[in-house]
Amino acid sequence: MSADAIDLLGGAVRTRTRVRGFAPWSPQGATLQLLDQVRAVLGEYEDHLPLTIRQIFYRLVGAYSFEKTEQAYARLCEHLNRARRARIISMDVIRDDGGTTIAPNSWDSADQFWRVVRHMAERLTLDHSAGQKTRLVVICEAAGMAPQLARVANPFGVTVLSGGGFDSTTDKHRFAATLASQGRPTEVLDVGDHDASGVHKYQAFLEDVEAFARELGGDVTFTRLAVTPEQITAHSLPTAPAKESDNRAFSGRTCQAEALAPDVLASILRTAIEQRIDRRVYEKVLRREQRVRRDLLRQLTALT
Repeated sequence: MSADAIDLLGGAVRTRTRVRGFAPWSPQGATLQLLDQVRAVLGEYEDHLPLTIRQIFYRLVGAYSFEKTEQAYARLCEHLNRARRARIISMDVIRDDGGTTIAPNSWDSADQFWRVVRHMAERLTLDHSAGQKTRLVVICEAAGMAPQLARVANPFGVTVLSGGGFDSTTDKHRFAATLASQGRPTEVLDVGDHDASGVHKYQAFLEDVEAFARELGGDVTFTRLAVTPEQITAHSLPTAPAKESDNRAFSGRTCQAEALAPDVLASILRTAIEQRIDRRVYEKVLRREQRVRRDLLRQLTALT
C-alpha cells in the first residue's frame, strides 16, 4: 500500500489478515466431521434455505450433541466462513445479514422490457389479504429468519418485517401510522427470543405501537407467537441461564427463537395464519387473480 493510501486510511497498516476471496482449505478430523453434519442439516431443511448460522448451530446441538457455548458458536462461524470460501459449502445456503443495495432500474432494449412485463403479468399477485376482517403482520427479532417466514406468510398476503428496524420512536410511529391507515384492525404476530432482552423489547414495542395507533385512530393488537415457554418444553429446546449482568425482570431459562427448527417454526406460523383468516374470502381472491391475469395477458398480446 502506498504512503498516500496509508495516510488516507488514518495510518492503518495491517500486518496479518484473514483469507480473502475464495481460498483452498483442507479440513481434517473433527472439523471434517462437523462439516458433514452441517451438510446433513442443510439437506434436512432444504425447503427452508437459506438458514442462519445460529439455526444450524441449534440443530447441531439438538441432533449431534454439539457444544452449546458461545465459543463453540464462534468456532462454527469461522469453520463455515472457511468452508464457503473453499467452495465446500455453497454461499447461497447460509444467510448473512449485510448492507442494502439500491441499484438504478434500466433495460437493455424495448424487447427486454416487454418480456419482463409479460413475465410479471403471468405472475401478477393481488392482495391476498383483501376482504379479511383483520390484517396480519409478522415481526421477527432476527433479520435472518425473515425470508423463511415470508415464504409461509406472503402467499396469504401477510407482510413480514424484521424487528431490528423498529428501534427508534420515528420508526415505531411510522409503523403505527401505516397500520392505522388500513381501515381495519391489525394483529401483529411476534417471533422473538425468550430472554430479558427479547421480551422487554417486545413489550416496549407493543406498548409504543399500540399507543401511537390508538391516537391515530387505529386498532392494533399483538400476539407472542414464538418462542414461548410452552414451545420450549414441547420441543425440548436448548436453554441457558439468564445473564447475571442483566438486571431486567425475567424468570426462568432463556431460549433463542432460532432454536426452533425451521420446519417447526414454519408450521407454527402457517397454523396461526390459517386460524385467523376466512378461507372462503382468501380463495375468492385467488380466483379473481386468475381472471385478472388472463385479461391482462390478452391486453398485452393486443399491444405487442
